[in-house]
Amino acid sequence: MIELDGKLLSTDLFKKEFVCNLGACKGACCVEGNAGAPLEEEEAELLEQLYPKFESYLSEEGKAAVAQQGKSVQGLGELETPLIAGKECAYTVFEKDGTASCGIEKAYLDGKIEWKKPISCHLYPIRVAKYSSFEALNYDRWSICSDACSLGEELKVPVFRFLKEPLIRKYGSDFYNELEIIAAEL
Repeated sequence: MIELDGKLLSTDLFKKEFVCNLGACKGACCVEGNAGAPLEEEEAELLEQLYPKFESYLSEEGKAAVAQQGKSVQGLGELETPLIAGKECAYTVFEKDGTASCGIEKAYLDGKIEWKKPISCHLYPIRVAKYSSFEALNYDRWSICSDACSLGEELKVPVFRFLKEPLIRKYGSDFYNELEIIAAEL
């Protein structure tokens, strides 16, 4: 582990390689798992405020799940996105080829909202664990991402570098620049 600005970073962020390969996995991370995407409290508030602006992007099943459960739900110790019948995130939409994507992000890309998507989704495969005095950033290994690991190895892209945009979004450019310095030293 490496300490930076009150955060503990797994060395896997620098040593493991990863590049999402949606053509291979079809966005399985939006569908698989046993819980919704973790949400920060501010994000739950944003979902409440912005929902009318991106609701039209969602499937009928997604809209029904949100109507029944709410725009966020209380999971085990944290807020999460609601799920459709215990499977995909309620905000998931499917492309014609079956690839899962995010209805929130689609609205963002169309200029309807200024929030891209929950930071936990944007940062994946980094998972952030919050403790009373620090945060821990860990690389989450999941078998559905094996093609992303293979592509990352082929392209020689470490996890942290693949996630440059969301890391800057969450922690700022100075933090990211420090990650580059750490990587050069490793």
